[in-house]
Amino acid sequence: MNAKAQTNRIALVTGASSGIGQATAELLARTGYKVYGTSRRGGDASGRSFAMLTLDVTSDESVDAAVQTLMQAEGRIDLLVNNAGFGVAAAGAEESSISQAQAIFDTNFFGIVRMTRAIVPHMRRQGSGRIINIGSVLGFLPMPYMALYSATKHAVAGYTESLDHELRTQGIRASVVEPAYINTPFDANLMTPDAPLDVYREIRASVAKRIKEVLVGADGPDVVADEVLKAAMASHPKIHYAPGLASRMRWLRRFAPASVLDAGVRKDLRLAA
Repeated sequence: MNAKAQTNRIALVTGASSGIGQATAELLARTGYKVYGTSRRGGDASGRSFAMLTLDVTSDESVDAAVQTLMQAEGRIDLLVNNAGFGVAAAGAEESSISQAQAIFDTNFFGIVRMTRAIVPHMRRQGSGRIINIGSVLGFLPMPYMALYSATKHAVAGYTESLDHELRTQGIRASVVEPAYINTPFDANLMTPDAPLDVYREIRASVAKRIKEVLVGADGPDVVADEVLKAAMASHPKIHYAPGLASRMRWLRRFAPASVLDAGVRKDLRLAA
């Protein structure tokens, strides 16, 4: 497809106030989509190339209201990009309470489930649509001290694969874009663990410092936006897309011996063997 072919197509991008969501919404708008971005606080759309809606992906009522507003305005939805999400700063798996773990899943995973349930009936009536979920390299290559975030992204990957199999005969395709480190404001919004343990204090600080070092030289959000557009425009979309460094990491996950990969992860984070 070319840019002209996207004219009059309607896209909804969650978590579009900054970072990957904003870059994706802007690229889609430049390509010819009419884009609605969302954030929990809505936001002023002035100066943006896309409209903004208030939407909290953890609320059934908020999701339904935003989708209803879009459908009343446009009458169709061609592309849903599920990007809203957050994580916990580098921390041991046991340093988050059950309630904090549930909160992470409620946004990163169940937020996608809510959005999908609200959008799919409209796509089914149209006989077409694309759903693109923003996952992570941690969805196929877990990282120590990011256990809960990794778990949510594993869930996103599995959900997307199943969803694509279920919906493709109805003209709807689902893909997951799984980037590696991306230099965005995401890290500034990380939650701190709500049940910190002294045994992890030093390693928590060390891993957090290493992650910040890597993020400084990481790709920007545009590389993810480009991959989203590729998935949205593909005549025969793949289920998994791995932009930038993530493509090499996926190759290593598939072909490198487990012991080599394990050692590489620990070396990169400067953990004792």
